[in-house]
Amino acid sequence: METFKVILPATDYVAVLPQIVLVATALIVLMMGVFKRLVNGSAVGCTALAGSIIAFVCTLFIGHHGRPSSAFAGMVLHDGFSFFLTGVICIIIILTILVSMNYGKFFESIRSGEYYSLVLFAGAGMVFMAVAGNLILLFVALETMSIAIYALTGFHKDQLKSGEAAFKYFLLGAFGSAFLLFGFAFVYGATGSLDIVKIAGFIKTHPRILNLKFLVAGFVLMISGFGFKISMVPFHMWTPDTYEGAPTSITGFMATGVKAAAFAALIRAILVPLAPMQHSWVPIMWVATFLTMTVGNIIALAQENIKRMLAYSSIAHAGYILLGFVAGTGLAQAGMLYYLLVYAFMNIGAFAVVALLCKKGEEFNNISDFAGLGFKYPVIGLVMSVFLFSLAGLPPTGGFMGKFYLFTEALRSGYVWLVLAAGVNSVVSIYYYLRVIVTMYFKPEPEGNAVVISSISPGIVIALAAAATAVLVLGIFPSYFFSLAGNSIFSLM
Repeated sequence: METFKVILPATDYVAVLPQIVLVATALIVLMMGVFKRLVNGSAVGCTALAGSIIAFVCTLFIGHHGRPSSAFAGMVLHDGFSFFLTGVICIIIILTILVSMNYGKFFESIRSGEYYSLVLFAGAGMVFMAVAGNLILLFVALETMSIAIYALTGFHKDQLKSGEAAFKYFLLGAFGSAFLLFGFAFVYGATGSLDIVKIAGFIKTHPRILNLKFLVAGFVLMISGFGFKISMVPFHMWTPDTYEGAPTSITGFMATGVKAAAFAALIRAILVPLAPMQHSWVPIMWVATFLTMTVGNIIALAQENIKRMLAYSSIAHAGYILLGFVAGTGLAQAGMLYYLLVYAFMNIGAFAVVALLCKKGEEFNNISDFAGLGFKYPVIGLVMSVFLFSLAGLPPTGGFMGKFYLFTEALRSGYVWLVLAAGVNSVVSIYYYLRVIVTMYFKPEPEGNAVVISSISPGIVIALAAAATAVLVLGIFPSYFFSLAGNSIFSLM
């Protein structure tokens, strides 16, 4: 009698330990929300915070030791790149929860278990995108992240703008996901594999395939799909309305976490395996990078709402990061990772300050609402100035060093005109960032209509202090963090 043996793929649950912790915490927090009569909102937030910190500690504990490896039959890649991006995303989750715990004092729905559960599920999806070694896992992770973010965007159920923002993001995000899935199908048709490492190996050993229309079509569709997530022009139209309508704590989460995960996937799934096609796609990406920087900065000049201004600013910053994609060298990719780390701190920090300007059920998002803030609340004015200086790329902040690394590598690769355009755009951006600082320190506080910061919890104090300190440390002592980013890139499987 014949016997059949079932051979299961090799598994290493340690490789996905941070994701396991995030998902388990999300389920615990969700159950705490069910029994909300017995558990108050602060306990739910503290549990979510504890889980995200444990996930970050697990990431540091696992680290990157020995040679890069894979788990779950190559579905998950464990290397320095996944370690770096997982750490960045965990930091983003921790800062978002700290901001949310204070923001929830003004909006009752933010204190619910569903809110924190969705944040953790979205974070787990982001981390899976960073470690994905297979296009199927990459797509599932992206949808896990996206669906949670769609729901979080519309979490202000009593505000029409929030519902409109969620619907617009969902509708356009569905188009982006469709493009991406079709792109994966074309790449599979051209290479016969969904494994990213095997795709790279197949292209390397069969160089003639680079001229195959199936592969070119797959590349274009994948770029379009990821372009929606990183707000690349012309796929940026959802960004300002979504950022304005979403809860401010989630706006910062979208602007940083989604970008970090999308750029991680962009590097892992496109830049590395399709590097031999660079001569074909550089002209397209050159134009896309130029337009993304320019459109973001020019339209940001005219914004009166600070969330919309920061939304267009995030589009411009996506253009700066794409400089590394166009350059394509290892050091340029390291510059992309370094910039994503800096961007996480300075952008969440800026949105954290905006989230402070609230009262029960209402936000104050106009730039004019910041009048007199610098003298009325000097510490808050100071940290906001640090974040804005960094976003503008002024020394001695991390934003300056991030642009320095990206611009330098793009110059070395011969893209002089693109770097000049990026420099002009950086100068233009100084105007609308300094406009907020001028409003805080040189515009008189409106009589009878002054904005009062009514609640500052210890959590948001920690978040602001940590973000401001990190922005300055990354600007003054950048070498260690850039070396870490470089080692992460050179360990890519």
